[in-house]
Amino acid sequence: MSGIPLVDIADGATPAVGKALDAALQTAGFVLVTGHGVPDEGPRAARAAAREFFDLPPEVKARYAVAVGGHGYLGPGAEANAAAEGIAGPPDLKESWTVGADRPTGDPAIDAVWFAPNTWPAEVPALRRELEAHMARMRAVAERLLEIGAVGLGLPADHFTRHARHPSYTLNVNRYPPLTEVGAPAEDQFRIGPHTDFGTFTVLDREPGAGGLQVDMDGTWVDAPYVEGAFTINVGDLLSRWTGQRWRSTRHRVLPPQTAAPDEDLVSLVFFYELDPHTVVESLGPPVGHTAAPPVRAADYLADKLAAITVSP
Repeated sequence: MSGIPLVDIADGATPAVGKALDAALQTAGFVLVTGHGVPDEGPRAARAAAREFFDLPPEVKARYAVAVGGHGYLGPGAEANAAAEGIAGPPDLKESWTVGADRPTGDPAIDAVWFAPNTWPAEVPALRRELEAHMARMRAVAERLLEIGAVGLGLPADHFTRHARHPSYTLNVNRYPPLTEVGAPAEDQFRIGPHTDFGTFTVLDREPGAGGLQVDMDGTWVDAPYVEGAFTINVGDLLSRWTGQRWRSTRHRVLPPQTAAPDEDLVSLVFFYELDPHTVVESLGPPVGHTAAPPVRAADYLADKLAAITVSP
């Protein structure tokens, strides 16, 4: 077994569901979630629209190119996620379409970075409709998990969500091209290199594959289990710090394309939920937390991490 539990959240923020989620996040930092209420056709339609975009000619996709952290197209070679851990190496073997929170706060400096307008390709009209719908559903799931987790810690249900009245968040639609397209990986090159996520909860809808998700379980890389219809949830750095390291922000990676599956072409929908950018995250002490981290402003922490994973031209 992978050690990644399965938790049904259909009953919402009850003590029983909260305790189950708390236990999973302490031991693994990852959990498979069912009972989330998102219909299967939602992610399916979002993935289909994304594939339509990724099938466009490279020169068309390049018209929408942005820097890491922007809203638009990140082409091959744009990111090296392992660099967030100080590991130098080749760029990740993926391409991405990224969108996110775009409702301005009125603060020009904050809005330019965290609430910039989304870009939508004229060539794929369905992409806006499907990704906006998916983001709305994922935000609801993330906020529900924050409420369930708070109750599991014996805190008011809004302990975390009251700091997410105008949060930043990002949806990365990652395409992991096949071996037949990218060729043999370089040494220590992955579809996504080893890293932890940066925000509160990540909500992942993934396709299973030979070159898929692995989780670092106390120094051993294990294949993340796949359950049809379940979301893979993991804790980000800010939420781990907030809980005094009670909940683990666990390292993970996506394997490179495998010779045993040379035509494998996967698309993942990765929703990163954060906080109001000005929120100062301070560690909860005992009996919740056990290891305090220095207070950090959410926007500053996230900006530093995004800068670290950006591959310079």
